[in-house]
Amino acid sequence: MGELDIIDARGLSCPQPAMLARQALQKLTEGSLELIVDNSTARENVSRIAKNLGWEISVDERSEDDVHLLIRK
Repeated sequence: MGELDIIDARGLSCPQPAMLARQALQKLTEGSLELIVDNSTARENVSRIAKNLGWEISVDERSEDDVHLLIRK
């Protein structure tokens, strides 16, 4: 497995975190991506996009405004 790409999308309003996730996942065929968001709407939208593109996702909610989404295939 290669290097883990990390995208810090905290402070970005929707739909920016979801668009960043989609762009990054479309460039990957397999591997892992970590996306950090700071609100529940971004968490839900990124999770939905990842699942629709066939990726597995795990959520590490460290605090209300620090949510790490690990996306992998």
